[in-house]
Amino acid sequence: MSRRRRRCLVSAPALALLIASAGCSSADEEVTATVPTPDSKVTELCRNLDKRLPEKVDGLARVDPAPKSELTAGWGDPAIILRCGVAKPPKMNDPEADGVTADGVNWLLEERDDGSFRFTSTLRQAYVEVTVPEERAGSGVSPLTDFAAPVKKTIPEGIAP
Repeated sequence: MSRRRRRCLVSAPALALLIASAGCSSADEEVTATVPTPDSKVTELCRNLDKRLPEKVDGLARVDPAPKSELTAGWGDPAIILRCGVAKPPKMNDPEADGVTADGVNWLLEERDDGSFRFTSTLRQAYVEVTVPEERAGSGVSPLTDFAAPVKKTIPEGIAP
């Protein structure tokens, strides 16, 4: 009976790359976002917004969160997340609430416990929410300027349901 031994030779750099890539599965780190469930009129406005959203926001490439939806979008890692058709935030009824305006679109500003910021459009027929992670908070309202033109073109002024 003859025995043959097989050797598998892998160079050190190739082995290091293999080990590193095994530990960095994108499926493990996939960004998720809860998909809003607005009425049909708001859903249509949000679909129109999705068609006009930029490929880059604050210099970051678009990488949409899971599950895929025309009501959610994302840019970068850690991701800036946009959700269209969200419910009116309770904070919007607070006369002391902070707000900002970016290129003609008004936003409610909320700092979250994790250091991120949530901006929700105001005085529009659909609420558009943008969450900026703490790591990107140094950009201020810069990401909102990239959303201003698409929001103005697709979400008419008014009061959302």
